[in-house]
Amino acid sequence: MAQTGTATKPITPAPENIPILLIVNGVERQLRLAPWTSLLDALRNHLDLTGTKKGCDHGQCGACTVLVEGRRILSCLSLAVMKDGAHVTTIEGLAQGGALHPLQQAFIDHDAFQCGYCTPGQICSAMGLIAEGRAKSAEEIRELMSGNICRCGAYPNIVAAIQQAMGQS
Repeated sequence: MAQTGTATKPITPAPENIPILLIVNGVERQLRLAPWTSLLDALRNHLDLTGTKKGCDHGQCGACTVLVEGRRILSCLSLAVMKDGAHVTTIEGLAQGGALHPLQQAFIDHDAFQCGYCTPGQICSAMGLIAEGRAKSAEEIRELMSGNICRCGAYPNIVAAIQQAMGQS
Protein backbone atom coordinates (compact mmCIF):
# COMPACT_ATOMS: atom_id res chain seq x y z
CA MET A 1 0.00 0.00 0.00
CA ALA A 2 1.38 3.41 -1.01
CA GLN A 3 1.82 6.19 1.51
CA THR A 4 -0.37 9.20 0.92
CA GLY A 5 1.32 11.58 3.34
CA THR A 6 3.93 14.05 2.15
CA ALA A 7 7.38 14.05 3.62
CA THR A 8 8.46 17.39 5.00
CA LYS A 9 12.00 18.59 4.73
CA PRO A 10 13.43 20.45 7.67
CA ILE A 11 13.60 24.16 6.98
CA THR A 12 17.11 25.56 7.07
CA PRO A 13 17.09 29.05 8.52
CA ALA A 14 18.75 31.84 6.57
CA PRO A 15 22.20 32.72 7.89
CA GLU A 16 22.35 35.66 10.21
CA ASN A 17 23.64 39.00 9.00
CA ILE A 18 27.35 39.42 9.51
CA PRO A 19 28.83 42.55 11.10
CA ILE A 20 31.51 44.20 8.99
CA LEU A 21 33.48 47.42 9.05
CA LEU A 22 34.29 49.29 5.86
CA ILE A 23 36.29 52.51 5.73
CA VAL A 24 34.50 54.20 2.84
CA ASN A 25 35.93 57.47 1.55
CA GLY A 26 37.79 57.85 4.84
CA VAL A 27 34.76 57.26 7.09
CA GLU A 28 34.34 54.10 9.18
CA ARG A 29 31.00 52.45 8.45
CA GLN A 30 29.62 49.57 10.52
CA LEU A 31 27.20 47.32 8.64
CA ARG A 32 25.30 44.10 9.25
CA LEU A 33 24.90 42.34 5.93
CA ALA A 34 23.72 39.05 4.53
CA PRO A 35 26.79 37.00 3.61
CA TRP A 36 25.90 37.12 -0.10
CA THR A 37 25.72 40.94 -0.32
CA SER A 38 28.07 42.27 -2.97
CA LEU A 39 30.27 45.25 -2.21
CA LEU A 40 28.34 47.11 -4.92
CA ASP A 41 25.00 46.46 -3.21
CA ALA A 42 26.47 47.39 0.18
CA LEU A 43 27.64 50.74 -1.21
CA ARG A 44 24.47 51.55 -3.14
CA ASN A 45 21.71 50.01 -1.01
CA HIS A 46 23.11 50.18 2.51
CA LEU A 47 25.33 53.28 2.42
CA ASP A 48 23.37 55.32 -0.19
CA LEU A 49 26.50 55.89 -2.29
CA THR A 50 24.84 55.68 -5.66
CA GLY A 51 27.67 57.12 -7.76
CA THR A 52 28.99 53.61 -8.32
CA LYS A 53 26.77 52.10 -11.00
CA LYS A 54 25.33 48.64 -11.49
CA GLY A 55 25.80 47.90 -15.16
CA CYS A 56 25.87 44.24 -16.11
CA ASP A 57 26.22 42.79 -12.55
CA HIS A 58 28.52 40.15 -14.09
CA GLY A 59 31.90 41.92 -14.08
CA GLN A 60 31.91 42.56 -17.81
CA CYS A 61 31.33 46.32 -18.13
CA GLY A 62 33.37 48.03 -15.39
CA ALA A 63 30.60 50.45 -14.35
CA CYS A 64 30.94 49.25 -10.74
CA THR A 65 34.70 49.84 -10.47
CA VAL A 66 35.85 51.20 -7.10
CA LEU A 67 39.21 51.30 -5.35
CA VAL A 68 39.90 48.92 -2.47
CA GLU A 69 43.17 49.63 -0.71
CA GLY A 70 44.03 51.76 -3.74
CA ARG A 71 43.51 48.94 -6.26
CA ARG A 72 40.68 48.91 -8.77
CA ILE A 73 38.15 46.13 -8.41
CA LEU A 74 34.76 45.24 -9.82
CA SER A 75 32.51 45.70 -6.81
CA CYS A 76 29.73 43.55 -8.28
CA LEU A 77 32.03 40.50 -8.13
CA SER A 78 33.26 41.02 -4.58
CA LEU A 79 31.33 40.05 -1.48
CA ALA A 80 31.24 42.85 1.07
CA VAL A 81 32.17 40.46 3.91
CA MET A 82 35.42 39.70 2.07
CA LYS A 83 36.38 43.38 2.39
CA ASP A 84 35.84 43.64 6.15
CA GLY A 85 38.21 46.32 7.47
CA ALA A 86 39.19 47.53 3.99
CA HIS A 87 39.55 51.09 2.75
CA VAL A 88 37.13 51.65 -0.14
CA THR A 89 37.17 54.73 -2.35
CA THR A 90 34.18 55.51 -4.53
CA ILE A 91 33.63 58.35 -6.98
CA GLU A 92 32.08 60.33 -4.11
CA GLY A 93 35.39 60.22 -2.22
CA LEU A 94 37.65 61.74 -4.85
CA ALA A 95 36.78 65.43 -4.60
CA GLN A 96 38.35 67.17 -1.60
CA GLY A 97 37.00 70.28 0.09
CA GLY A 98 34.67 71.09 -2.80
CA ALA A 99 37.47 70.90 -5.37
CA LEU A 100 37.32 68.22 -8.02
CA HIS A 101 40.10 65.66 -8.19
CA PRO A 102 42.43 66.47 -11.15
CA LEU A 103 41.20 63.35 -12.95
CA GLN A 104 37.58 64.43 -12.56
CA GLN A 105 38.53 67.85 -13.93
CA ALA A 106 40.37 66.23 -16.83
CA PHE A 107 37.22 64.29 -17.76
CA ILE A 108 35.35 67.60 -17.89
CA ASP A 109 38.15 69.35 -19.79
CA HIS A 110 38.19 66.65 -22.47
CA ASP A 111 34.43 66.02 -22.58
CA ALA A 112 35.23 62.40 -21.73
CA PHE A 113 31.63 61.38 -21.19
CA GLN A 114 28.30 61.60 -22.92
CA CYS A 115 25.53 59.89 -20.98
CA GLY A 116 27.79 59.69 -17.91
CA TYR A 117 26.65 56.26 -16.75
CA CYS A 118 30.09 54.65 -17.05
CA THR A 119 31.99 57.75 -15.89
CA PRO A 120 32.33 56.88 -12.16
CA GLY A 121 33.73 53.46 -13.03
CA GLN A 122 35.97 54.94 -15.74
CA ILE A 123 37.39 57.50 -13.32
CA CYS A 124 37.95 55.00 -10.50
CA SER A 125 39.57 52.59 -12.93
CA ALA A 126 41.77 55.40 -14.27
CA MET A 127 42.79 56.27 -10.69
CA GLY A 128 43.92 52.68 -10.21
CA LEU A 129 45.65 52.65 -13.59
CA ILE A 130 47.62 55.79 -12.76
CA ALA A 131 48.60 54.38 -9.35
CA GLU A 132 49.79 51.14 -10.99
CA GLY A 133 52.22 53.18 -13.11
CA ARG A 134 52.24 50.67 -15.97
CA ALA A 135 50.65 52.77 -18.72
CA LYS A 136 53.14 54.93 -20.60
CA SER A 137 51.33 55.43 -23.92
CA ALA A 138 47.82 55.96 -25.27
CA GLU A 139 47.87 52.38 -26.54
CA GLU A 140 48.75 51.05 -23.08
CA ILE A 141 46.03 53.20 -21.50
CA ARG A 142 43.48 51.78 -23.95
CA GLU A 143 44.59 48.23 -23.21
CA LEU A 144 44.62 48.64 -19.43
CA MET A 145 41.23 50.40 -19.47
CA SER A 146 39.65 47.81 -21.78
CA GLY A 147 37.56 46.35 -18.94
CA ASN A 148 35.55 49.58 -18.76
CA ILE A 149 32.95 49.85 -21.49
CA CYS A 150 31.54 53.16 -22.72
CA ARG A 151 28.50 52.53 -24.89
CA CYS A 152 28.59 56.14 -26.08
CA GLY A 153 32.08 55.70 -27.56
CA ALA A 154 33.91 58.48 -25.73
CA TYR A 155 37.13 56.43 -25.69
CA PRO A 156 39.46 58.96 -27.40
CA ASN A 157 38.37 61.64 -24.93
CA ILE A 158 38.73 59.26 -21.98
CA VAL A 159 42.30 58.45 -23.03
CA ALA A 160 43.07 62.18 -23.44
CA ALA A 161 41.68 62.88 -19.95
CA ILE A 162 43.80 60.14 -18.42
CA GLN A 163 46.88 61.44 -20.24
CA GLN A 164 46.19 64.93 -18.89
CA ALA A 165 45.89 63.58 -15.36
CA MET A 166 49.14 61.68 -15.86
CA GLY A 167 50.80 64.89 -17.04
CA GLN A 168 51.28 63.64 -20.60
CA SER A 169 49.38 66.31 -22.51
